[in-house]
Amino acid sequence: MGQGRRKRILVVDDSAVMRSLLRSVLATDPTLEIAGTAQDGETALRLMETLKPDLVLMDVEMPVMDGLQTLRAMKGRNLRMPVIMCSALTQRGARVTIESLASGAADYVAKPSNQLGPAVALENLAHDLLPKIHALTAKNNLVVLPLSQGLATGVAPGKPQAITAIPSIVVIGISTGGPAALDVMLPMLPANFPLPVLIVQHMPELFTNILAERLKNRCRLKVHEAVDGEPVKAGFVYIARGNWHLALAQAQPIRNMPESCIRLTQAAQENHCRPSVDVLFRSAAGIHGAGVLGVVMTGMGSDGLAGARLIRQNGGTVLAQDQASSAVWGMPGAVAQAGVAHKLLPLNSIAGEIIRLAGMGRKVEIKQGRLVV
Repeated sequence: MGQGRRKRILVVDDSAVMRSLLRSVLATDPTLEIAGTAQDGETALRLMETLKPDLVLMDVEMPVMDGLQTLRAMKGRNLRMPVIMCSALTQRGARVTIESLASGAADYVAKPSNQLGPAVALENLAHDLLPKIHALTAKNNLVVLPLSQGLATGVAPGKPQAITAIPSIVVIGISTGGPAALDVMLPMLPANFPLPVLIVQHMPELFTNILAERLKNRCRLKVHEAVDGEPVKAGFVYIARGNWHLALAQAQPIRNMPESCIRLTQAAQENHCRPSVDVLFRSAAGIHGAGVLGVVMTGMGSDGLAGARLIRQNGGTVLAQDQASSAVWGMPGAVAQAGVAHKLLPLNSIAGEIIRLAGMGRKVEIKQGRLVV
């Protein structure tokens, strides 16, 4: 993208009211312009090929070809521009949106409520939408560290530090692009994976349960939305509930191993998020110490950075998704740039590294202060 050129947005929605609202929102930002509009997915596909927009704003439910069908057709035609879905906050809208996100949409925004006045609707939508557009269209303009600092080899920048502890728990922080990334990574973990996995995905309450249901049907591990007070068990994946922080609390130790249980709270937001990755990471480090394996994946912002630092300070291990495979290299990029991650990995390699560090199928031991796997 040439410097100074406005980012061109294709708007796809069968509602004239919604198209007008999106036009008004985009008009508030001088760095954006409307490339074109379409009322259905079939028309949108033709415009994508001819107009080559930088980003597509697309309705979930449309005549002729809906948003989900359009996403699948985009993949077949190798149309790779980022897509933000516009979804109604209903059970059906949430379910289709989750499917769309898992099928390649980068993010979504909620359509304004009918009860809101025009001015409030415009302000709320602009506040939610504009940062996402900029994050997704700026992917190729991020500052990349020099190769001498290790990004090309998968070793995170900063002072090298050996991995010295065998993990007892896996905690994952993820945001923009998360459902699609989890859809790839989690099914790679085997049914006999020996550790519990806890995940904070930035998402509203209505959506997280549907995400957990979808992943349950895709994975060999047992996946569900976290419940307050339940014990944390190996072989289970716990998804943070939207609008609730997911934390760990101390439970009765068994066989000298740290035992923990789920705590859900509605304490103040951290990093403008609830659930927050930092809350999960901080609580895990406090209970499991060096046994924490923290993984920071695709997402906007820097939620998880402070928690990842604490994991490292306690002797735990931190992995981060690399820039090339991230929808937005905000969260993992912050961890990488700060020198907190032990390794940067492409999406397809994250599960394999988690399995390796968990010691599955191989002898794992500590020799001269280093983990040998």
